[in-house]
Order: sequence, then C-alpha cells, then structure tokens
Amino acid sequence: MLRYTLMRLGVFVGCLVVVWGAVYSGLVPRGLGDSNGLWVVLLALLISAPISFVVLRKERDRASIQVAQRVERMKANLDANRNQEDVADDTARAQGQTS
Repeated sequence: MLRYTLMRLGVFVGCLVVVWGAVYSGLVPRGLGDSNGLWVVLLALLISAPISFVVLRKERDRASIQVAQRVERMKANLDANRNQEDVADDTARAQGQTS
C-alpha cells in the first residue's frame, strides 16, 4: 500500500510541476488575486486523478489483493481464538458439572 501511495504522490508532484510551468509560462490562465497557488494545486489534483486511475491500475489491484489477504488472515485468527475460548469454556463447564 505504501508503494501505491508513493507512486500516486509522484504522479501528483509531476502534474504539479507541469501545471505550475504552464501557469507561469502563460499557457494556462492564472488564478484570481492571491489564489494562484490554490489554483495550481487544484488543477494538478484534477489532472493527476484520472492519470493515476489509469496508469496505476495494476499497482492498485496488487495493493487491494494484499489488503484483502490481510483481512482474511485476521478473520481466521479471530475465529481460531474464538474456537479456543469455546473449547476452554466447554471443558471448564464439563469439569464443573462432574465434581
């Protein structure tokens, strides 16, 4: 997941540099008043989102599989712990009834 996040951040930073260059060279209009920095960041976010969606599809799927496997392992561990508690409780009740 960290790898996907860093790759996504890289795509955003690349878009930020390109948009910043385009705004300051005059290819893209500047923001109003003091909002130019916010305009550049928002435009970079808007451009980087679909690029990340397409370019990082395989990495996102790989991260999703890892997260799903981790969740399944946690569920299996919880079930195993629950079963151990049930066995211990049943044993204690059985010993309590026989004495």
